[in-house]
Amino acid sequence: MKLSIIIPCFNAADTLAIQLEALANQDYFNSWELIISDNGSTDDSLAIVEQYKERLPNLRIVDSSKQQGRSYARNTAAKAATGDALVFCDADDEVAPGWVAAMGEALSKYEFVAGRLEYQKLNEPWVQKVYTLKQRNELLEYKYPPYLPFAGSCNLGVKRSLHESIGGFDENMIRLQDVDYCWRLQLAGVKLHFVKDAVVHYRLRSTLNGMYKQARLWGEYDVFLYKKYQPLGMPQLSWKTSGKAWLHLLKRLPKEVFTKETRSKWVKDLAWRIGRLQGCVKYRILAF
Repeated sequence: MKLSIIIPCFNAADTLAIQLEALANQDYFNSWELIISDNGSTDDSLAIVEQYKERLPNLRIVDSSKQQGRSYARNTAAKAATGDALVFCDADDEVAPGWVAAMGEALSKYEFVAGRLEYQKLNEPWVQKVYTLKQRNELLEYKYPPYLPFAGSCNLGVKRSLHESIGGFDENMIRLQDVDYCWRLQLAGVKLHFVKDAVVHYRLRSTLNGMYKQARLWGEYDVFLYKKYQPLGMPQLSWKTSGKAWLHLLKRLPKEVFTKETRSKWVKDLAWRIGRLQGCVKYRILAF
């Protein structure tokens, strides 16, 4: 079975070489290709890709600059892919040794798989403490409100025919498109399997501005998902729960502004709550 490894890329010159180096050192005895889907980069990303073409002979670039967004970039690459299965990773992470082989073996058994995330290699200790480190030993749980499991698109594999059957990633979503993708496949009857041997070293946001922007968009698109999936069995949220969460956030404020770690965590949590409020206005639904 041939694999098509897909990396969406937009101005990733600072990190892309690390990922390509890791992929160049993979051992996998079946056929595989690597597709860099360039989403309109204006930095040295493409020049870096060119430097790896001798070491990665099945490496190629597809142009996905027509529309901004990782969903469009992944879908464009998937249409150009020649593999029987699609495997997604990102330009700012680093696949561990044996990752391609582990994903290939898993996809020979299952139709839809997700690998494990590791956080220590690429992140400083204080950054790790800001986040709840997930997908280390199992699939991610969606908890607000509880719904189906999911996994990040930074370490995801699927049979190509299934990807095509649901129309790929939702190109209207800027964030959480991987959650939506996982749910649509599961609602179509496809089980998502966790592969502990397929490891990706995941890079977290490490600046206050980066954390804020990411969390705010997560909050906004959590509301989008709530509106979309409540008719499909997602439980209804209680405004009382939201009120308690806001009160708890405010109570944390005085003591959590003094260290970089606690301040970052508080700002990230605030941004998520603000994003939810903005999502309520944008999508015209109460889902604080």
